Amino acid sequence: MQEQETVVRTEAKATLKYARISSRKVKIVADLIRGKAVDEALAIVKFTPKASSEIIEKLLKSAMANAENNHDMKHDNLYVAEIYANQGPTLKRIRPAAKGSAVRIRKRTSHITIVLKEKED
Repeated sequence: MQEQETVVRTEAKATLKYARISSRKVKIVADLIRGKAVDEALAIVKFTPKASSEIIEKLLKSAMANAENNHDMKHDNLYVAEIYANQGPTLKRIRPAAKGSAVRIRKRTSHITIVLKEKED
């Protein structure tokens, strides 16, 4: 019998759950940095004037710290392999409207995940 070699590729992950921002707004910035090197992604996020960029910047730094400290990955070889924002639970609120009626306000939340991997040289 032949033994197959299994190549274990490490990946570093950071997840933020229940972020008080719509996943639709997060996906705009997420699409900008997907597949980019970590330093380039950080620069893009820093200068993007969107509400979610501050949240993603903090999460990206957390994923970088996880990669370097927990998985012994080199900072220079890291890139954003995956980034996605899924919809979280919606907080439902009620606001008074005209003629004694009520309007429902939906405050959306999202779960954001960033996965970093190392480039093979």
